[in-house]
Amino acid sequence: MLDFVRNKQKSIIIKLAFAIIILSFVIGYAMLSSPGGPGGEDQTAEAAVVNGKTIAYDDFRQAYGNLYQLYQNIYQDQFTPALEKQLKLAEKTINSLIEQVLLQEDAERLQLEVSGKELVDSIAGIQAFQENGVFNKDRYLQVLAYQRMTSDQFEALQRSELLINKVRENIQSGIAVTDADIEQEFRNNNEKLNLNFVSLAPAAFETKVKVTDEALEAFFKEQQEVFRAPEMVALRYLQFEPQRYLSDATFDDTELEKFYRRHLDRFEIHERVKASHILVKVDANMDAPTQAKKRAFAEKLLEEAKAGKDFSELARLNSDDKASAVNGGSLGTFTRGSMVKPFEAAAFSMKPGDISDLVETTFGYHIIKVEEHIEPGIRSMADALDEVKEGLRAEKAGQLAFEKAMDAYNINRKTGDLDAAATANKLGLKETGPFARDGYIDGIGRNEEIINAAFLLDENTLAKPVTTDNGVILFGLKERVASHIPEFAEVKDLVTAAYRTAEAAKLAKTAAEELVTALHDGGGLAKLADKAGYTLEETGEFTRSYGPFVPRLGSSAELAAAAFDLSEGQTAIDRYFEIQNRFVVAAIKQRIAANMTQLDDAKRAELHKSLLSRKQNDAVEKRLAELRGAATVIISPRIQDILNKEK
Repeated sequence: MLDFVRNKQKSIIIKLAFAIIILSFVIGYAMLSSPGGPGGEDQTAEAAVVNGKTIAYDDFRQAYGNLYQLYQNIYQDQFTPALEKQLKLAEKTINSLIEQVLLQEDAERLQLEVSGKELVDSIAGIQAFQENGVFNKDRYLQVLAYQRMTSDQFEALQRSELLINKVRENIQSGIAVTDADIEQEFRNNNEKLNLNFVSLAPAAFETKVKVTDEALEAFFKEQQEVFRAPEMVALRYLQFEPQRYLSDATFDDTELEKFYRRHLDRFEIHERVKASHILVKVDANMDAPTQAKKRAFAEKLLEEAKAGKDFSELARLNSDDKASAVNGGSLGTFTRGSMVKPFEAAAFSMKPGDISDLVETTFGYHIIKVEEHIEPGIRSMADALDEVKEGLRAEKAGQLAFEKAMDAYNINRKTGDLDAAATANKLGLKETGPFARDGYIDGIGRNEEIINAAFLLDENTLAKPVTTDNGVILFGLKERVASHIPEFAEVKDLVTAAYRTAEAAKLAKTAAEELVTALHDGGGLAKLADKAGYTLEETGEFTRSYGPFVPRLGSSAELAAAAFDLSEGQTAIDRYFEIQNRFVVAAIKQRIAANMTQLDDAKRAELHKSLLSRKQNDAVEKRLAELRGAATVIISPRIQDILNKEK
């Protein structure tokens, strides 16, 4: 029943809303900590300097962390490192912080100000600070304390936000939407095209490629750099695993107390309820008489349950939730945010042994019996003592592992003698195979810190120990293989594959050019495709509002523009398009004009609103581009390195 009743979407929305609140606190925070700002603190580590104003690295880090959390809440299990890179979170973060500075400067140029009343009203209107729709000072201070902000800091930030909003309003003032704009937007949204197309994939032409040794050698000679082997290194290393030192980890009661207080989150008790239920399912499509019968049946079951009839037996025989019915209606234990709202509200308001009245949800009528209600809190140190000891012992063992590795490093750093370090620490010496800067290390995996240090190592030297998930690694250089052009014989298979791919692409391109020429000469695409043995496909209907996306083909702004720009009566598009490594030739199969009689007053008002919003946003983006173009922006090497990794 958990899968049946739980509403994970609600939980995501709650987390997302809170993440947005957090993000709004942090994104503008650089204003507070830059020189001359209300924070007034000296920032030694900078992320960027904009027209002489510093954006602190710590502000970037906080803003990035909250943006990361925001997207993690949105994508959940799908939020992979690859998606993180694709989203370019670092670029979004630093650009947002830079834009805050630029708009703040624009406000100063325009001599815009925020009154005390405007500031008070804006803070009072923030829902996060309200209870029952009214501003609550205690709630306000609690939320700020959670964010580790003082009220002065937040009010300075809010004043800055209001000032920036005034700049935006100033930029957007005077922007209008004409009737002609609305009519063109309606045409863009409603004029439809359906294209015929032939998609020529190079792979389909590979069998036509003739391969000779002479051609391969010539290709290799022309493309040698493509086959260049990168610089590679191999390492010798010692792995100091914390579990080896667990028995050596000692601590006293004071340290236990400190560990417990530092890690209170580990011992948090979440409010939970253990409950069973009986469900009488009601479908939204049921007619009123059927729904009434269902409710009457649910009321009868409720009466029997409250009269003392065995709840488990009633659930087994009558509940429409078959998954829980076999267990007497048991849902097990669940936390807040796990169930749909009416069900949760009822369950968490009940005491153990209580049976609810009928609870109506989108699934139907529920009768809930609560068996246990665990209040939220923090486990005492006495209750969690074994876990505290285990956690502190593991932490101490990790520290000992690092200390052992550092001792070995300091003793042997000048000689680079890993064998002596291995003997002294009774460890086995391990070796990796050669790896490149973008590769993985045998036995270690992908570790940027080790890789960066490895390529700077000289022979007979050691790098400082690096802590990894699998222990502390002390390493030295085993061998270095310089970047080089391999002999043809070594890479002949790779050359052959690359040659086939390149030649097949040429053949596919030539075929597309020939098809365009024949189409331009008056041949219909359907007949030409049939004659050449190509598969003719069609996109299906789409409008300009799709932007660069063309159904069944993917993104191609050039094809979309070329198709819609054809004059009435024209069908042939006079060039091919390269889309996702395929050569596409297309022609209009059908054009459906927008029905302007459908542009009524309601639709005009809707389009006016969306167009005005878009024009206003475009105006702000244009102004930001102007400010950015005229600004002196220096990105720190530390941030630039992060941005480069997102490319």
